[in-house]
Amino acid sequence: MKKDLVKGMSHGIPIMLGYLSVSFGFGILAVSKGLDTLWASLISLTNLTSAGQKAGVDIIAAGGTLLQMALVQVTINMRYSLMALSLSQRLDKSFTTPHRLAASYGITDEIFAVCAAQKTPLTPAYMYGMILVATIGWVGGTVMGALAGQLLPDAVSSALGLVLYGMFIAIVIPPCKKERGVLAVSAAAAVMSLLFYYVFTKVSVGYAVIICAVAASAAGAWLFPVAAEKEGDGT
Repeated sequence: MKKDLVKGMSHGIPIMLGYLSVSFGFGILAVSKGLDTLWASLISLTNLTSAGQKAGVDIIAAGGTLLQMALVQVTINMRYSLMALSLSQRLDKSFTTPHRLAASYGITDEIFAVCAAQKTPLTPAYMYGMILVATIGWVGGTVMGALAGQLLPDAVSSALGLVLYGMFIAIVIPPCKKERGVLAVSAAAAVMSLLFYYVFTKVSVGYAVIICAVAASAAGAWLFPVAAEKEGDGT
């Protein structure tokens, strides 16, 4: 058990280092929206999702409703449920239901990728070690970013706040270069977002995010059915 815990912690160090820079940007963003360091840190501690947290803070700043918040989070974070289902096939027999519930807290894109690459069954100690180290990086970066946002000049804080958006761009650009479907969906979502921001201004931020995400995804699934194309190719 101790060996698995140490292994998980060592595998979580690269994730932690990456999280420090990204969550630093979130901390600055949260403070700029009117939240203090404590609340920004609690959001990071209880969520571990950059896109969801960013959208959630925007809804809070805009005075959105709890329904909007719930729908936005379900829309953005639905992928984590699919990741959890995938990992459930790779778990060690020692993974009881309480362990599964506890480990589900820390299933993020990065943790899923590392766990999926393991050759042996995943033990609770291994996942707990990785989640612990990654969470420390995510929350620690948020605290530092929030404190910096309160102390640094507005111009510097605004510049550093672009880190979060830079991460989103870095995630989207590579698949856009490889798949025209991803490029089309991303472009459609961006265009719709601009329309809601400049034209349909009466639509709240929360519902605008939901409409853009669902509409663009549905259009992409209809126009670029990847699974159907593979079947047609005989693969």
